Amino acid sequence: MWTTAKAPGLAELEVMAHEEFARLPARFRTLCEGLIIRVDDFPTDEVLDALNAESEFALLGLFQGVGLPFRSVEEIAPMPNMIWLYRRPILDYWAEHDETLGGIVRHVLVHEIGHHFGLSDDDMAAIETQSP
Repeated sequence: MWTTAKAPGLAELEVMAHEEFARLPARFRTLCEGLIIRVDDFPTDEVLDALNAESEFALLGLFQGVGLPFRSVEEIAPMPNMIWLYRRPILDYWAEHDETLGGIVRHVLVHEIGHHFGLSDDDMAAIETQSP
């Protein structure tokens, strides 16, 4: 099996992210309407600079947008909220830890979606352990 195994590409990891998202609790997913999930190999230099990241492997994911608790009804046509998953840092993390790749992707998704809702780390941990 391992002689033919390959690390997932961008498209494969995006499919995995959407599959993991579909496994999150239904009430949680319905609150994410309009949320866009994207996968890229690494964060942009601008993102790394803005977050003072030590390396391009420092971020597994990123939420960009205005979290639901901070939105205004007066806001005209806001940009959609997005979650970026960074493939190479996720794969690097996977290689160094005893976790499944799907579990890591789920963790990053919940953490970044948690920013979307303004959730605490305890809230996010509880969501990660729930089934759909």
